[in-house]
Amino acid sequence: MKLERYLIGGGTLLVFLLAWELCADSGAINPLLISSPSRIAEAGAAAMSDPDFWTDVRVSANEFILGYVAAIIVGVPLGLLLGTSRRLSYIFAPFVDTLNAVPRVALLPLLIIWFGIGIWSKVAVVFLGAVIPILIAALSGVNTNEARFVAMAKSFSASRTKIFLSIILPGTVPYIFTGLKYAAGRALLGVVVGELYASTAGVGRMIADAGNMFQTDTLFFGVLIFTASGLVVVAVLDRLERRFERWRPGVGAPT
Repeated sequence: MKLERYLIGGGTLLVFLLAWELCADSGAINPLLISSPSRIAEAGAAAMSDPDFWTDVRVSANEFILGYVAAIIVGVPLGLLLGTSRRLSYIFAPFVDTLNAVPRVALLPLLIIWFGIGIWSKVAVVFLGAVIPILIAALSGVNTNEARFVAMAKSFSASRTKIFLSIILPGTVPYIFTGLKYAAGRALLGVVVGELYASTAGVGRMIADAGNMFQTDTLFFGVLIFTASGLVVVAVLDRLERRFERWRPGVGAPT
């Protein structure tokens, strides 16, 4: 099953790349506007031979990691806490709903005023972009736990801590990982937008410079870096989720 998926998906991608290359070589598309896989590969090889490129990669990676990890550290515990405490949920719900409604990148000018054009303004926009999806996912996971499991545990006089660790937290895991995957895309978006808006280094800055100079090959290579990064993060999270799957209580088991 998995092999068939890889064969079909890989074959489809290969056909697409070949068709793209042929269209570019035949003049059916303007390489200045769309480029081609071979030109993008050449631009990537040239970029990777430049030490400044690896500085850009390091800057973008630091912005993403710091902001995303901070969002996980804050979002997951806060979401679980709000899900298990109705009064706290009432207190924080207006702030969560407001931040969820406001495009976080719209706050970037304010963040730059606060933190400057260095790394920390981008870390802040990455954090704000990722923390709300993670928080909401964890909160939703708690609210959708199997009530019959909780009721059964209470009937056996289980403590709140025991109920949380053995029922609520394991049952929330799929929701948390869904939020983490969605938040990874929002975090990468924060890196790109932050570096496009105001930055002295980073892959987003490289993309902006390439676009200004009509270097479409380099521009596509920069986009490819962010795309590959997102796929790698999601693949790692999928692997972690499968490891946690055995910890979850059985749902829908015969009684």
